[in-house]
Amino acid sequence: MELKNKNILITGAAGFIGSNFVHFLFEKYQNPTITVLDKLTYAGRKENLEGVLDKIEFVKGDIKNKNDVNKAIKDKDIVFNFAAESHVDRSIEGPEKFIRSNVEGTQVLLEEGRKKEIEKFVQISTDEVYGSIKEGSFSEDSNLNPSNPYSASKASADLLCNSYFKTYNFPAVITRSTNNYGPRQFPEKLIPVLIKKAKNEEKLPIYGEGKNIRDWIYVKDNCKAIELVSKEGNLGEVYNIGAKEEYENIEVAKLILDLLNKSYDLIEFVEDRPGHDFRYSLNIEKIKSLGWKPTIRFEEGLKKTIDWYDEKFG
Repeated sequence: MELKNKNILITGAAGFIGSNFVHFLFEKYQNPTITVLDKLTYAGRKENLEGVLDKIEFVKGDIKNKNDVNKAIKDKDIVFNFAAESHVDRSIEGPEKFIRSNVEGTQVLLEEGRKKEIEKFVQISTDEVYGSIKEGSFSEDSNLNPSNPYSASKASADLLCNSYFKTYNFPAVITRSTNNYGPRQFPEKLIPVLIKKAKNEEKLPIYGEGKNIRDWIYVKDNCKAIELVSKEGNLGEVYNIGAKEEYENIEVAKLILDLLNKSYDLIEFVEDRPGHDFRYSLNIEKIKSLGWKPTIRFEEGLKKTIDWYDEKFG
C-alpha cells in the first residue's frame, strides 16, 4: 500500500509520536491527504502541528465518541491509531481514564473502521505490553505480561485488534516500539524532564537507584518503521521496533548533564514507583527483514533533542 494516493486518518496526531509522524509524511510525500482526530488533552497540542496545520483536516474529537470517529473516518483508506493515554505514573494514580481511552477508544475505531471497510488499520503499541525481561529480548510471539494499568490497557487494545483480524478479517497490523524520544515530547517523560530541569539547574529525580534499563529510539526512526509497516507489513501481525540502544536511567541522566555541561550533583534519587519494570528489550529482526534499521545513535539523538528544546523554549 502506497500512502501518497491514500486518504489517511491519524488519531492522536497532536501528541508526541503522532505529530512527528505527520511531519514525517509531509517530508516524504508531496501534499499527503491527512485528517487528524485529536481531543487536545494536556499532552496533545495544536502547536505540535505547526507548519502543516493549514495542509490537513483537523477534527477535534474523542476516539471513544462514535460521532467524532464517524466524522473523521468517513472516506479514509488507512487509519493510524496513535491516540492513547500513555503516562505510567498517571495510570497508577487513576487507571479508569486509561481503560476508557486505550481500550474502549480502540474498539470504537476498530468497529467504525470495519463498517467503513478501510484498507488498513495500524495500531501503535508499546514494548511495555511484554513486561520486564532480565536477559535476552522479547519477540513478537512472547507472552503479554503487563505490569501497570497503562501497559495492561495497551495489551488489551492489541488483543482487540487481533480478535478483529481473526473474527472479521479486519486489516489490522500492530507496531510495538521501545521508548521514544525527540522533538515535541510533553515534559512529563524522562528525557524532556531531565533536559528541562538540568537547563534550569533543578534537581533531576531518578527512581530508585537509577538501574532500570530502557532501549531508546529516536522518534523519526520509529516513524519510518511505522510507515514501512503500513506498506509492507502482513495483516494480523505484530512488528517490534527498537534501536538496540539500552541505557540505565542513571546513564541517561549523566549523559544529558554532560551534554549541557552540568554537575552530577543535580541528580536526586527518589522513591521508586510501584511495579517499575526493570528492563525492556525487543528482538527487531522481523522489522529489519522489511528493510528498516535505526539510523540515529542515542547520543546523536539526544543532541538533536536538546537543540530542539533550545530553539523552541530557549
